[in-house]
Amino acid sequence: MTLIHIARLATCTATLSLLAACGQKVPEPEPDPSRPAIPAAVVAEPEPADLIKEDVVVGTGAEAKDGDRVRVHYTGRLKKNNAQFDSSVEREPLEFTLGKGEVIKGWDEGVAGMKVGGKRKLTIPSRLGYGENGSPPKIPGKATLVFDVELLGIGEEKAAAPPGTGKKKGAGAK
Repeated sequence: MTLIHIARLATCTATLSLLAACGQKVPEPEPDPSRPAIPAAVVAEPEPADLIKEDVVVGTGAEAKDGDRVRVHYTGRLKKNNAQFDSSVEREPLEFTLGKGEVIKGWDEGVAGMKVGGKRKLTIPSRLGYGENGSPPKIPGKATLVFDVELLGIGEEKAAAPPGTGKKKGAGAK
């Protein structure tokens, strides 16, 4: 390599370094409308590690505790796509004894502490729901579940009717 070549190489290197230091961005090419766009990768939300309890309405009645026989209305959905898989709203309320394992663990933990008349949103990780295997065909394995739960009563206590209606709300109400 001759001295002239070395000088030219040094000049090119210095010029490239100077341009790189300027930080000028190269403009992105305009999208071609004749070519279909490739959708960006969908990033799935991670499953919650623990049960998430969100009070929508705090009830005014007695508080549910382990061993209480409770009556609830609920609507269950898959968190992944918001698909509803079950609801008691158009049927009889569900009754179960709190803390006795008659329902999924997320329900035993999520309904405890609610007051009669209250509404709560429960986001239940699969380990507190139906686990690895799910409950086919509607609930796949490892599914995070979302339930909207309304505590209608404990034992014989029923939720109070909305003000001015003079009626009781809950199982058996007309």
